[in-house]
Amino acid sequence: MTTRRPPAPRWAFMWSTLALCAAACAQPTPAPTPDAPLSATQRKAIVDTLAQNLRSRYVYPERIEPVAKQLQARAAKGAYDGAQTVEAMGEALNKDLREFGDDRHFRVEFDPGVEPVPAGAEPSKPTRAEVERERLQTSRMAYGITRLQRLPGNIGYLDLRGFGPTEFVAHGYDAAMLLLGGTDALVLDLRNNGGGEPQSVSYLLSHFFAEGDERHLNDIYDRPTNTTREYRTLPLARPRYTKPIVVLTSKNTFSGGEECAYDLQTQKRATLYGETTGGAANPGEMVALGHGLAAFVPTGRAINAVTKKDWEKVGVVPDVALPAADALKAAYLALLEQRVREEKTPEELGLLKSVLARAQAGAIDLPPYTPRR
Repeated sequence: MTTRRPPAPRWAFMWSTLALCAAACAQPTPAPTPDAPLSATQRKAIVDTLAQNLRSRYVYPERIEPVAKQLQARAAKGAYDGAQTVEAMGEALNKDLREFGDDRHFRVEFDPGVEPVPAGAEPSKPTRAEVERERLQTSRMAYGITRLQRLPGNIGYLDLRGFGPTEFVAHGYDAAMLLLGGTDALVLDLRNNGGGEPQSVSYLLSHFFAEGDERHLNDIYDRPTNTTREYRTLPLARPRYTKPIVVLTSKNTFSGGEECAYDLQTQKRATLYGETTGGAANPGEMVALGHGLAAFVPTGRAINAVTKKDWEKVGVVPDVALPAADALKAAYLALLEQRVREEKTPEELGLLKSVLARAQAGAIDLPPYTPRR
């Protein structure tokens, strides 16, 4: 996500948005390019800027000082002398920061849309044009919804790949739940969900509890502001879905996708099938390093309302552990079997038993799973 939005914790690691351009001026500075050459002085300045932002913004200051020193020491010894271009420097820093920092959210990349924010200053609000571009991009991505389907046996299926800005995705979630509202059970596929906005996680989850059943889901502590923000289910979310839910997870379930799965699990609202998730719990923001490079710096930590813990480095452990590729079939069969056990109408029971037999024989085509890279 761009840093031009008002400061708020976010799971911004994988949610793709348009790169926002810097404001034009009378004599615009040439746009940075990834193949632009870097001098030794420029490389040192990039490392020093990264170290400064780590020290001032990283959520665990006691852990990051050795990392910042190590990066600067490597720069002083010439470790980055071979990184002659912007792109090469970004790749070298990305490798070292992820290795030394031991935080799954760390990354350095070429992203000239991230603008520098002076020390002590608040990020500027996006312009109307920038907001509209982001709104358009979010709609083109179908609000993160890759697939929505009613499977045989009246089982709903929702493949959600990310959590975009709440003001843009909320009506998409409402529409999805309206279409799935008549199903008798739901499979929420988060196997390729890379994260996004925590408020959007709360908004989606608000659909899964009855009206009046308010839940405290998660808190996020933010170091730069030294504040903790609560995330709860919201009374505005419609419609409500109170039938059985199964969540599919994989090692590629990341960040906000992990929070969604963990909240549903700890609230005892869903059963998780699949693999232990990626283990990235610390939200943050992109900071500019110069020459078009930017780093994602985790500025906050999640505090689950039930466990008072997060899933950093350990991931979210599924209730039913199996390879991600097998998770949908196993969950689908389990839901069908539950429906057969609970169905009282003879005619409907006969139809369900027929569907279950076909599913057990592999005669029902389920949505395919391709791990994202």
